[in-house]
Amino acid sequence: MANNKTGRQMETIGFIGLGRMGKSMAANLVKKGFKLIVTDLNASAVAELVALGAHAQNDVAELARESTIVITMLPTSKEVEWVALGANGIFANAKRGTVLMDMSTIDPIATDRLQAEAVTKGMSVVDAPVGRLAEHADRGESLFMVGASDSDFARVKPLLDAMGSTVYHCGGVGTGGRTKLVNNYVAVTLCQVNAEALALSQRFGLDLTKTLPVLLGTSANNAQLRVNFVNKVLAGNTAPGFTIDLAHKDMSLVVNAAHAAKVPMPVAAAVHESFSLARASDRGGIDFSGITDVVCDLAKIDRPRIPTGWTPG
Repeated sequence: MANNKTGRQMETIGFIGLGRMGKSMAANLVKKGFKLIVTDLNASAVAELVALGAHAQNDVAELARESTIVITMLPTSKEVEWVALGANGIFANAKRGTVLMDMSTIDPIATDRLQAEAVTKGMSVVDAPVGRLAEHADRGESLFMVGASDSDFARVKPLLDAMGSTVYHCGGVGTGGRTKLVNNYVAVTLCQVNAEALALSQRFGLDLTKTLPVLLGTSANNAQLRVNFVNKVLAGNTAPGFTIDLAHKDMSLVVNAAHAAKVPMPVAAAVHESFSLARASDRGGIDFSGITDVVCDLAKIDRPRIPTGWTPG
């Protein structure tokens, strides 16, 4: 463990939310020598972190009292606000000077509410949603979009460096989450565009191993198609890294935020409804690249697949 007064020993980190990505992020903090207190509804996830050296705490209030920085990695605004604002939550129990670093993807207006309440308690909020996929979190290669004051950013930067490889300070509180929505709008929309293009190629009877190099060699090229699709749905693997349910949730946030800001986003609305159809077909739990299979199934087109071992070159 680092032994300096400005380093890891100065902070006690509370971590709330050990889901698919949160567990890997917390594990990387423990492995890098941070003092970690964890809690989650999933007892087995907590046990895994304890085995690595973290401490378990069932009570959010006690976790808040023991921590100097509290990280939340939770599904929606509802859960984040519950653990932050409730009588047994973070703001009611943490010490003055505590930082809440929310790494969830939530409604930016909720982040604004959290910051307003934090200020009244002598605390502060950092919003640092996560980019890239679960396998990147496993390897400590996540990307973070951070909204924070300069002083809070300097304080949490060592944690972010331990969990990821790329950190962007996007501005003040709230800018991280808003940047994440812009990013995920593009990423999810590209999934839909790729899905429709691949379905059309299948209907045309094209050879996928000949069509893909063209798409990847022109301005149609995109990282979703080159990296995620080739390794996931086109290889017949729709085990979730980032689910259709989560993509739908993020597109809901995008559409709602756009409405609040009076920004017309008809493409976002259409993509949102396509993912709604996928969820209605009980596909919400598969990887979001699996929207390709959903589109093909609806059109009664064979699902596109590449031969085992094929790479785009």
